[in-house]
Order: sequence, then structure tokens, then C-alpha cells
Amino acid sequence: MAYLYLMLAIVSELIGTSLLKASEGFSKLFPTLGLLVSFTVAFFFLSLSLKTIPLNMAYASGQV
Repeated sequence: MAYLYLMLAIVSELIGTSLLKASEGFSKLFPTLGLLVSFTVAFFFLSLSLKTIPLNMAYASGQV
């Protein structure tokens, strides 16, 4: 289950990073709200996965 949480965190981070450009310097409301939600979800699922997976494994999995 921890690797599923890690995968959800990675996907959510990718979505948030994609929305950074769409927000045009945080000047557009909906992309900005989307990226804030995406990064919040990413950190939440990362924290759940780190209860089981060591930090170095989680970091290496996210860099692939």
C-alpha cells in the first residue's frame, strides 16, 4: 500500500508542476488553486508512504 501512496504522490507532484506554467506566475486563479491542491495532496501521500518506505527509497523512486 505504501508504494501506491508513493505513486499517487509522484503523479500529484507532476500535475502540480505542470500547473506552475499554466498559472503564469500565480496570476491565474484556477491553475494556482489546482497546483496548491496538487502539492498538498502530494505531501499528504508522501507522508503516508514514508511511514513504511525509507526516505532514500522514496526519493530514488521519485527521481526515475
